[in-house]
Amino acid sequence: MLTTRKPTLTPRQGPGLTPLGIAQARLIAARLRGLPAYLDSIISSTMARARETAAVINETLSDIPMHQSALLSECTPPTFRKLKDEAEEEQTACTKRLDRVFLEQFTPAMGAERNDLIVAHGNIIRYLVTKALGVDTRAWAGMAVAHASLTVIRVRPDGSMSVLSVGDVGHVPSNMQSWGTESNPQLLALD
Repeated sequence: MLTTRKPTLTPRQGPGLTPLGIAQARLIAARLRGLPAYLDSIISSTMARARETAAVINETLSDIPMHQSALLSECTPPTFRKLKDEAEEEQTACTKRLDRVFLEQFTPAMGAERNDLIVAHGNIIRYLVTKALGVDTRAWAGMAVAHASLTVIRVRPDGSMSVLSVGDVGHVPSNMQSWGTESNPQLLALD
């Protein structure tokens, strides 16, 4: 469910969208517009690229209310391998915050079906997928999600969940797909 509480976190803003990122956001917006389900809300991280992606999506889906939550801001939860430059206390705080997001957002809708779009960075999406699957959340780093990909998680009335897709980029031509990490470099840069 969508929360309207205002968190007191001060997120890192990060860089804005590149021209490629804007094009990818337009492609996911077109895909979302073509889905047979109506979106009830768009909630994004307060970080620059997520906010900007949500705004581009909202240009196409302008009748859908849009909100932001600092709880969705990028962070690095613990993983099975030690990550350099990641303090244990920061990872613990990240886990606590993302567990709160999961409790607030991944609950059965009351009275009618809801379809809420979360726009966030990859670590957040991957962590939430592990929570929905009920597996060890330290497994999040074992999967990758591309920029402007679609992950779909269904929450049933009894609270059980199904992960219907993770990181689907069928709407993005292969020459426009990017991940932006050292192991999955951006494949195309548009000027």
